[in-house]
Amino acid sequence: MIGVFDSGLGGLTVVKELLERIPQFKILYFGDTARTPYGTKSAETVTRYAIENTNFLLEKGAKIIVVACHTVSSTAIPELKKHFKGIPFFEVVTPSFKKALRLTKNKKIGLIGTRTTVESGIYQRLFMEADLQIKLYTNPAPLLVPLIEEGWLKKPETRSIVKKYLIPLKLRGIDTLILACTHYPILKNIIAEKAGKRVKLVDPSEEVAEEVANYIASNTDLKKHLEPDGEPEIWVSDLTPNFENIAQMFLRRKVKLNKLLW
Repeated sequence: MIGVFDSGLGGLTVVKELLERIPQFKILYFGDTARTPYGTKSAETVTRYAIENTNFLLEKGAKIIVVACHTVSSTAIPELKKHFKGIPFFEVVTPSFKKALRLTKNKKIGLIGTRTTVESGIYQRLFMEADLQIKLYTNPAPLLVPLIEEGWLKKPETRSIVKKYLIPLKLRGIDTLILACTHYPILKNIIAEKAGKRVKLVDPSEEVAEEVANYIASNTDLKKHLEPDGEPEIWVSDLTPNFENIAQMFLRRKVKLNKLLW
């Protein structure tokens, strides 16, 4: 079983991509909806939550852990690997960084994400270590997550806000744009339109799913321990009437959510 967790339901975009690439394996998802957002918490608290989430997935039978949360990916991965030795961990930052590095021609890369992800500086550090000529231009886009969760995908206000967030990056002449939040792929078509044809988009959900699929393909022994095909099992730490609607929007299929009692 492949375990995936996020601070909320945005990580279901990763589940969707995994289902497209490796539908033969069962996926277990945990969204920590009771304690979201993680971005306002200290690194120590985020790490504690991440360890608890991982424990839950492992106890349910997960053999691989995918961290579909940019906040956890940028703060807690070293501690998770130290705490759970021998468990393969995948996160959303590194694969998208690598893809952007391959795609850019003019070495001008843009990034939109939550304030916490942007202010963490994780992407800046990675690009500085890889190529000092890369210029990374960032812009927090805090309104996009609530707009998505309200289902305002076709509202003119959403299109206008996306455009406003992208203007400063377009003025810098970027040729590549990282969608540094797992919610954002829901708005990918609008973002692509407002960014323009010359700007290539990097979707972390696609990149981490590809990385997981390649890892499984190259590890024959691991395949034996992964459960066969089945509907994704989705757990949340808090359940409201709207959560199933949001989950269905992310996965584009009907789903049932299970509430975890801590």
